[in-house]
Amino acid sequence: MADEKSKTIDVDKLLQNKLKGISIGAMEQGIAKVVSELVGEDYKCSINDVKFSMFSGADFHVKIELTYNPDKD
Repeated sequence: MADEKSKTIDVDKLLQNKLKGISIGAMEQGIAKVVSELVGEDYKCSINDVKFSMFSGADFHVKIELTYNPDKD
């Protein structure tokens, strides 16, 4: 039989939710930038109802909207 390496879980890393250190505004800007680049139009993003989990995750509501800019063509 082949040796199977057992994977150890770094509990300290798991319990340190680094998402809490990122501002909601920075996440909104990042998401808006990616969507805008993918679609080729300017979009804005708003995030609300943020709930951080104990194990390095987060649940939140994301709203993406087209930004109307009549000067840009």
